Amino acid sequence: MIDQKVTLAITSALQAYSTYSSFDAVALNAKFVEVFVSDDDFLTKVNLLDEIFDNNPRVEELREVFFDLLMINFFSEDVKKLEDDYLETPEWESIEEQTLDRGTELLNLLLYLNECEDEGIEPELEDYLKEFLLVDEDEFQDEYRIYEPVIANQILIESPVAEIKKVAETISDDSEVKELFYPMMCFFQNTKPTAQDRETIAANAVNKSFDMAVLEILVSFN
Repeated sequence: MIDQKVTLAITSALQAYSTYSSFDAVALNAKFVEVFVSDDDFLTKVNLLDEIFDNNPRVEELREVFFDLLMINFFSEDVKKLEDDYLETPEWESIEEQTLDRGTELLNLLLYLNECEDEGIEPELEDYLKEFLLVDEDEFQDEYRIYEPVIANQILIESPVAEIKKVAETISDDSEVKELFYPMMCFFQNTKPTAQDRETIAANAVNKSFDMAVLEILVSFN
């Protein structure tokens, strides 16, 4: 099974990637959907997903965010077919071990957007940082460390996207939120961008094809 929002996110991301790169990523849409809807176990799906990227190196930079989509789809749909406590089993623990180095912080953001939908609230950066990631709590200092560039620059939510770009370009290369910083901040600044807003965001993007693909994933989930 595939979650409706995930289907929309895949399609929107590939369309945006095609628009802002010279590669027709939309042509891969059916291949990706086929992996997501299959009844294979999670690790098999990961291998099938990787196969698509291995065969299409032009979309390599989307590999890990699509892993995040595969993971969120697993939590939303696949897990319904498994035992209630599956996520606490040694089997799932083993899968988590094997995929520790996979994915990005986009997964947390998508989990947060699902929670916003469940609770009927509008996504806000401060709420995401303090209520979802609990960055102020002592036992969540890992999250604080990862999101430090975001925490330090929350004021950018009130600034033009050109300012977000300037700061995005100064973030250290080893930061886990470096690539996501620009699309994430643009999204929290404007969770329902119009076509004109998207044009402005694209015009100031650090990496147009990737940034716009991530933005469309976030908009699809909202």
